[in-house]
Amino acid sequence: MSIHGILGQQTNDYPTEYSPETLYPIARSMGRAAIGWQDDKLAVGIDWWQAFEVSWLNSQGISQVAMARLSIPASSPSIIESKSLKLYLNSLNFTEFASWQEVETLIAKDLSECLQAQVQVELFALEDKNSRLLITQPDGVCIDNALADSSDKILLSAHPDASLLKGSTIAATYSADSNSDQPYSFYCNLLRSNCPVTNQPDWGTLGVSISSSQVIDNASILRYILSFRQHNGFHEQCVEQIFADLSQYYQPSALMVRAWYTRRGGIDINPCRVSDLSLLPQPSRLIRQ
Repeated sequence: MSIHGILGQQTNDYPTEYSPETLYPIARSMGRAAIGWQDDKLAVGIDWWQAFEVSWLNSQGISQVAMARLSIPASSPSIIESKSLKLYLNSLNFTEFASWQEVETLIAKDLSECLQAQVQVELFALEDKNSRLLITQPDGVCIDNALADSSDKILLSAHPDASLLKGSTIAATYSADSNSDQPYSFYCNLLRSNCPVTNQPDWGTLGVSISSSQVIDNASILRYILSFRQHNGFHEQCVEQIFADLSQYYQPSALMVRAWYTRRGGIDINPCRVSDLSLLPQPSRLIRQ
């Protein structure tokens, strides 16, 4: 098995019996070493994983289906390899459970043991109209069209380029009011990166809430986000790279960076990093998920 587990390898046999050994951790230290910033600040937050193909048997042998949200602390030493999680969830398909709570408890136990951290699991019924998996909208200003007034050609970058945050000729769109503690919130639907193992594209929406005395220029931030388009990095590493770059450039008094990535294999990944746990938002799901 490679350093990345079974990700990128052909799978001929899907487990039909409960198989917790399928779960495969990947050390966060690899991604954080590439960023080369303060690891302790990158470890504040949560990775929300949302799974839409969860199934098991009740005591009558009748298939049950649900959606799930997994909450993995950013302080865990490892992330879970996505394909191994899919195979693990598939291994529950023909296992009998007496209750939904028993399913939640087992998944939480297995993931917590694998990742050496306390993982929380919530199951949602498909007909639950009050479910926190209902589709919402990101907060703040959409910056997707922030370069509409620019005549510059946006070139592809081989790697994320933090120097693009330095500003542009377009008028600034936000400057902090010294008498206000309100952060500036924005989002962008154009985040794209590549899986470092399979090289498949990952699409997502990026959301940021930032309090800084420096001018925030939407056009510059959009250029920076677009520089991720050919970057090979796991979802968590991309969000941590953005968090590190915004922290170093803007020196914010408060910062929240999150991403809602689109689904692959019935699972979407939604990392969030904050400068303080009090800034942690509620988990949510967007229309592309």
